[in-house]
Amino acid sequence: GDVDILLVAEDAKRFKTGTAPPLSGSTKAYLTLNSFEAGGDGGGPSECDNKYHNDNTPVVALSTGWYNNGGRCHNNITISANGRSVVAMVVDECDSTEGCDADHDYQPPCPNNIVDASKAVWKSLGVPEDNWGGLDITWSDQCRPSGRIRGRQPPPGRCNQENDSDCCVEGKMYPTYRCSPPLSRHTKAYLTLNSFEAGGDGGGPSECDNKYHNDSNRVVALSTGWYNNGGRCHNHIRINGNGRSVVAMVVDECDSMEGCDVDHDYQPPCPNNIVDASKAVWKALGVPRGQWGGLDITWSDA
Repeated sequence: GDVDILLVAEDAKRFKTGTAPPLSGSTKAYLTLNSFEAGGDGGGPSECDNKYHNDNTPVVALSTGWYNNGGRCHNNITISANGRSVVAMVVDECDSTEGCDADHDYQPPCPNNIVDASKAVWKSLGVPEDNWGGLDITWSDQCRPSGRIRGRQPPPGRCNQENDSDCCVEGKMYPTYRCSPPLSRHTKAYLTLNSFEAGGDGGGPSECDNKYHNDSNRVVALSTGWYNNGGRCHNHIRINGNGRSVVAMVVDECDSMEGCDVDHDYQPPCPNNIVDASKAVWKALGVPRGQWGGLDITWSDA
């Protein structure tokens, strides 16, 4: 398509690489426009299924590294840009190792950070048609469980239930998640109540600084994917709920990978969409004290 002109042929050698940037909870990429129809600018049929796909279907090709030898074929990915998110299916490879031949419609090798998308994707993102062609985006694999762990009965005196915490049930299987749902300007989440004080139901000290925090401070823990290996430690996030908005600091991880042990106070693994907040956050949102514990919210990086 026209956008391929952005990649001048002299640069082709520089892009001849099968590696792609590392993946994160929201991986930065460059969105380009492609036709997956017969006679379109996509060259041959899609590599995943040897078929063509209608321009009105949200489908994408990924750079060689992300395409992962077909490992993402027919998986859905979530693309976020322009304040919106759209789910699209991976059907093809944007070849970063070959180009400038008939199979690739004499276009250069694909850069290594491309999500090459059908018209339907651009339309769903609300981009004006005149601007279709090139856009900075983030994308993520739709978040699925990475495994399961079996619940164990807490020993006597363990599993502090001061904030209506769940305790692990013997033999029950709990899903674990490395990922969290994709981020947008207003990411949907579930607000829970936690004590970050010593002896509270938060288990050990906060992961970001190995300290405890007073319940009167506006602090939160985020599910593993959003916690991002500590990448959000001591960052502030804005929480919207109950018609109000409050800013709180990230100090801990709500562990979606582990649970039902001493370190996690014999509570199950955290769901993947949790903002676990101190009493001060609930108070600032104006939620009546009798209703503290669970609330649908949205949040964003402040």
